[in-house]
Amino acid sequence: MLEIRTNCENFDKALPNNSIEAMICTYECTFCKDCVENILHNVCPNCGGGFEKRPSRPKNGMIKHPPRKDKVLKPVKINTYLEPNKHIAPNKR
Repeated sequence: MLEIRTNCENFDKALPNNSIEAMICTYECTFCKDCVENILHNVCPNCGGGFEKRPSRPKNGMIKHPPRKDKVLKPVKINTYLEPNKHIAPNKR
C-alpha cells in the first residue's frame, strides 16, 4: 500500500492525496510534476528510476489508511543518476 507522501521532496510543495501534480518512483520517492519534468528529467535522484503519476486513495480508504504524517524532504543538490540515465527510457535502465 502506498504511503501517500504529502509533499514534494525537493521544494516541500504540498501534494495532498487528490493532487494531480504528485509523481512517484517505484520506491515512492515523491516529487511534484514540475520538478520531475524540469529539474529531474524523469530520473529519480534517489534510485535512478522513472516517475509515474501517483494514484489517489479513495476517500473511504483515507480513514483506515491515512497519508503519511511526517514529511520527507531531501532537496536535490546533485542528481548523480541524471546524466547516465536521462536519455534511457525508465523501463530500460
